[in-house]
Amino acid sequence: MIVYVDVDDTLVRSFGSKQIAMSHTQEYVRKLKEAGASLYCWSSGGAEYARRVATEAGLADCFIAYLPKPQVLVDDVLVENWELQQLHPNECRSQAGDELLAAISGTCR
Repeated sequence: MIVYVDVDDTLVRSFGSKQIAMSHTQEYVRKLKEAGASLYCWSSGGAEYARRVATEAGLADCFIAYLPKPQVLVDDVLVENWELQQLHPNECRSQAGDELLAAISGTCR
């Protein structure tokens, strides 16, 4: 299972120059890692920003790589036809990592 995790308003919430951990999402990332997911951290702020936030959150060991969010996607399959499940950070409160992986592993190839 491949999972991309956003930074802003997902791993942390920013108030001016201060960042506050979204602990439920950070715990969820750890659960996904423990359940065997391959995790990538990305942000519209860029790869280095994503790496810095993950490191400060103590999650650097969870991620395979850090990426900027894409602005253009070249693919023969339309995004709406991808076998993709999007979760809002608030949904991370109610599902264990292994439950999510079990629920969506049958739909993703």
